[in-house]
Amino acid sequence: MRFVFPLAGAIALAVMFRWFAKGLYVLGVARVLERMAYHQGHLTLRGFVLQFFGVAIALISGHSVGREGAHIFLGACTGSLLGQKLELPNNAVRTLVGCGTAAGIAASFNTPLAGVIFSLEVIMMDYQLASFIPVILSAVTATVVSNAFLGNAAVFSVPIMELGSLKEIPLVVILGLLSGTLAAGFIIMVKKIAGKGKVWPIEWQMMAAGISIALLGMWLPEVMGIGYDTINIALIGGYSAGLLLLMAAAKLVATSICSALNVPGGMIGPSFFIGATLGAGFGHLMIAWLPDIGIQPGLYAMLGMSAMMGASLQAPLAALTALLELTDNPQIIMPGMLVVVIAGLTASELFGQESLFITMLKAKGLDYKQHPVLAALRRMGVASIMNKDFMRSMRNISLEQAHKLLESKPKWIVITEDKKPYSPASPWQDSWKPNRRNHWRKSI
Repeated sequence: MRFVFPLAGAIALAVMFRWFAKGLYVLGVARVLERMAYHQGHLTLRGFVLQFFGVAIALISGHSVGREGAHIFLGACTGSLLGQKLELPNNAVRTLVGCGTAAGIAASFNTPLAGVIFSLEVIMMDYQLASFIPVILSAVTATVVSNAFLGNAAVFSVPIMELGSLKEIPLVVILGLLSGTLAAGFIIMVKKIAGKGKVWPIEWQMMAAGISIALLGMWLPEVMGIGYDTINIALIGGYSAGLLLLMAAAKLVATSICSALNVPGGMIGPSFFIGATLGAGFGHLMIAWLPDIGIQPGLYAMLGMSAMMGASLQAPLAALTALLELTDNPQIIMPGMLVVVIAGLTASELFGQESLFITMLKAKGLDYKQHPVLAALRRMGVASIMNKDFMRSMRNISLEQAHKLLESKPKWIVITEDKKPYSPASPWQDSWKPNRRNHWRKSI
């Protein structure tokens, strides 16, 4: 069954994309970023349907993808479609996309604050109060609805964890370097596979992913699907160091293949899996080599999750916030800050890699640029910045009316006739600036 299910899922995905996608193959967070950068956040109903059913098929059939990317896209798409339906201005549509993103993350992990930070840090890149408040309300609402239907049980069973002593700080630094290196390898592998596979028809891409997952699943079934059960076992100290590190490597390969070959799904869950197994395996090795320090493998598993998410997605604040909310343990924040910063700098500065989302966009022939000036302009509505310092005037007025008109010192005077702007043959007569005294006196 581990062999049959991925193949059956690959066939179903190939049929769905061939007959319904119309070339829309890049989904998830990468698609949201591209639409925010170049299309003012306008997403389509076709993308919504593809993401919903595509991720369902991929997860049911055991492909190595996460559900969070789908939640983010579905939330963002819902906000975008609502804004388009109500004919809201583009800056309001962008805010609704951010609200949907925060709702998707909050509902996935029961982490409303992490949803807010991820939306502002990755999708909107905007920390103004006008966008911050609706995003918070959306995350809270999504969490309430999720808890009402699914309960408020934590996604991961996390025991109380803290550093045994400050002697573990060098170990945290080493884990950060390892996580950043592995994240860079993850990004490079996605880039290479996507570059090779983008010339293949979508059917061949899905079948290649299905066969790869089928073979890996027969050998190591833990790499199939989301893998949260494996993460929970790693957090409580289960598995041996060798098996944990083997699962980290296999999951990295499986997720790289699925993501690069357009299998719909997210990458946050797989990055958690890779980071947790890497961290737990590292912790078990340190117990064997340094038995007197009192090392908890679960602590390093959680630190590895945060470090891998922060480095591979280039979202350090969201990774730290998720770490705090998932553990409900403020004692883990200090080592968490250290490991996330080191992992992120290792991936971005030492290896020169961008986030997985941007890497996927560029590998598919799309681009993504975020300029501060453009970002500031996109946040504005025309009505909020247009010059309203003008006065209306009839074409023929008396000297007294002219003096009265100038009392408020308007910057522009719009000449009207029959309550409409007057359009004379001479272009300079369309509107007069008061400082053009010669023209004004001549008109009088």
